[in-house]
Amino acid sequence: MANCINIQRSLDWCMGTPELPGIKRRVYYIAKNQIVKWPAFLRDDNGRVSSSTLSGSFTLVADAKWHYIVILADKSQLTSEAQGEVPSQTQLNKATLVHPGVGPSASAASAYLNNSDNVFVVEDMKGNFRIVGSERWMTKTTVAQDNGQGATGTTSTTISVEATDEIPSPFYVGTLNTEEGVIDCSNGNVSGGNTNNGGNTNNGGTSGDDDDFDGNLGD
Repeated sequence: MANCINIQRSLDWCMGTPELPGIKRRVYYIAKNQIVKWPAFLRDDNGRVSSSTLSGSFTLVADAKWHYIVILADKSQLTSEAQGEVPSQTQLNKATLVHPGVGPSASAASAYLNNSDNVFVVEDMKGNFRIVGSERWMTKTTVAQDNGQGATGTTSTTISVEATDEIPSPFYVGTLNTEEGVIDCSNGNVSGGNTNNGGNTNNGGTSGDDDDFDGNLGD
């Protein structure tokens, strides 16, 4: 085909370049029905994704805000794997988000995350924001809870996210209108709102309390 342009390129890596593992302690999420407009992939003439970074920002319905979940970074993870068969292969992006609390607020998470179509934004240790959730496919979110065992046990509320997409968790450099202010995901800066409660995603401070879950029934 005359218009079947080769988009392949070299994939280099410089020896000694630090690749910091893990994700930061504050994750953002919102129900997809609160999104009016999505950022888009750049594509070539054949519809192939030509960049791993989404273009544009999320536009939300009036008064909608991104909620946050404070997690245990050492126990949480972002992964991606291929699924399906040629020529219809896609990526299955997965996030395991472990919140330390098991109280009323954390327990209520099952009511508004289970069976709801959500999108999550995760920040990696290099300050890149990654999207788990697609406009095209439904996101599966499940909540599990462990009250620990014995005097040395550990409590946790684990949120497991699975989302089909065209590439591994796309990068996002737009803005997030959160309860604490507007985050510029190109640099992590927060403007407006109250950022004293660990709102700056560059530090993601947390006391580990149930209040850090910040999800309310009916939101």
